[in-house]
Amino acid sequence: MSSSVSNLSRRLPELTNAGLDATARVISYNEYNEAIEGSIAVERALTIYLDKREVVTLMTLGNHPELLILGWLRNQRLVEDIEDIKAIQVDWETEAVAITTHVGVKDLDKKLRHKTVTTGCGQGTMFGDLMDNIDKVLLKQPLLKQSSIYRLLHTLNDYNEVYKSAGAVHGCALCSKDLVIEQFIEDVGRHNAVDAIAGFMWLNDLTGEDKLFYTTGRLTSEMVIKVALMGIPVLLSRSGITRMGLDIAQKVGVTLIARAKGHHFMVYHGREFIEFDAVPEIKRIASSRGR
Repeated sequence: MSSSVSNLSRRLPELTNAGLDATARVISYNEYNEAIEGSIAVERALTIYLDKREVVTLMTLGNHPELLILGWLRNQRLVEDIEDIKAIQVDWETEAVAITTHVGVKDLDKKLRHKTVTTGCGQGTMFGDLMDNIDKVLLKQPLLKQSSIYRLLHTLNDYNEVYKSAGAVHGCALCSKDLVIEQFIEDVGRHNAVDAIAGFMWLNDLTGEDKLFYTTGRLTSEMVIKVALMGIPVLLSRSGITRMGLDIAQKVGVTLIARAKGHHFMVYHGREFIEFDAVPEIKRIASSRGR
């Protein structure tokens, strides 16, 4: 069933459409003292109010604020069912977003009591004991061809529009089992970008078992936890990983591929699910000479 059909039978929240431009034009001066007009990323504060209670302030580009807040609620496990959310209203004049639920959030004090400041850019924050949820996750691993990884990395070169223009941002992509990019989000922090994609999936009633997740950021425990809770079994990054990120990936069964750029990548977990069908020719020749 397509998401558009399934959404007809779901009570979805009322959402504003308050996305703003992610970049601004400025003048800078190069090493020759020449004036250069270019773009920089616009970082904005957005304070979350949940049923009139101030919860946290996020730093964001502000280009997909409603998806960001939806995904943040989902990944924090503050709201379990999207139909429990009445409205998400973003107001940039007050730099605030008002989330209204139909019946309130059960055990909100308990969920907010445990707060962890993560390594995410701009200081990400995770509430509650999400490891209780991760313990219930068991992912089914798909087979993935090396040639498909290369094809995806090549396709991703056409994205990262804000990064190409202004730098200073991370990008995340939701990819189908055929490695078609279904959604690409950029933000000042990788945790914001993954939350926005989680919001996109929640709004469109998409599951993650046939998806691959790509990020430009490092694979920390936070990234692995969020992707695993989204039900996505493969995590790919052009950056590195942390020890805790690897530990959690091994625990729940996330195929972890890092340092992926051009024809190079490192599989830290799930090598048995990779078909090495496109080994670079130079390495192949060097290996044959060493026999």
